[in-house]
Amino acid sequence: MEAVQDAGVVVTGAGGGIGAALARRFAAEGARVVVNDLDAGRARAVAEEIGGIAVPGDAATVVEPAREALGGTVDVYCANAGVGSGGSEAAAPEVWAQAWDVNVLAHVRAAQALLPDWLERGRGRFVSTVSAAGLLTMIGAAPYSVTKHGAYAFAEWLSLTYRHRGVSVHAICPQGVRTDMLAATGTAGDLVLKPTAIEPEDVAEALFKGIAEDRFLILPHPEVARYYQLRATDPDRWLTQMNHLQRTWEANG
Repeated sequence: MEAVQDAGVVVTGAGGGIGAALARRFAAEGARVVVNDLDAGRARAVAEEIGGIAVPGDAATVVEPAREALGGTVDVYCANAGVGSGGSEAAAPEVWAQAWDVNVLAHVRAAQALLPDWLERGRGRFVSTVSAAGLLTMIGAAPYSVTKHGAYAFAEWLSLTYRHRGVSVHAICPQGVRTDMLAATGTAGDLVLKPTAIEPEDVAEALFKGIAEDRFLILPHPEVARYYQLRATDPDRWLTQMNHLQRTWEANG
């Protein structure tokens, strides 16, 4: 794909799951890929597999070392690292704080570091792995749902603010994806996500179709568009249906 051929690409949370699939796909399309993950061993394994560069560590501070590793320029940044924090409003303060920091503020910090160069050059691409929870919600996971809404809102704001200045933004919003995060969702994930779960490679394919079509919203599960429309046009009906899922989960939990 011409849009990413020889591009300098950073993928956070790329030691496995969706991040690893994105890193592999960008490398296969001819990009130079920095693989970032908190787990240094997993980052190095994926980087070695694809001929990329491992830059392990916190996704919130990866831009500068990644830029140096790529020879001075980051063309595409995939804000993929995330935490699937479960719980209700009563989740511990540190759980809420981590969800905000990783799922939202890490994206903000990356944009702060990337945008000056992108705006000067008149081009750049920001890819946010959000989740369908950012458009809808997820039962049993208040910190995750709320912060993924924040991640989607920030990606949307970036797009409307900078698209005329050459910055492309994509928000990937899948439902269940067969990853370690899905496995950790427990009975709520079994009920809502696993029946229609897809592979990480399907998410990467959906992103590349979206890049080719210059689309902001990437829906690896097309049915999410219907749910999102219902949520917007008939919120009480949508909430009633979601509450039915909640009651089913409680009855079988």
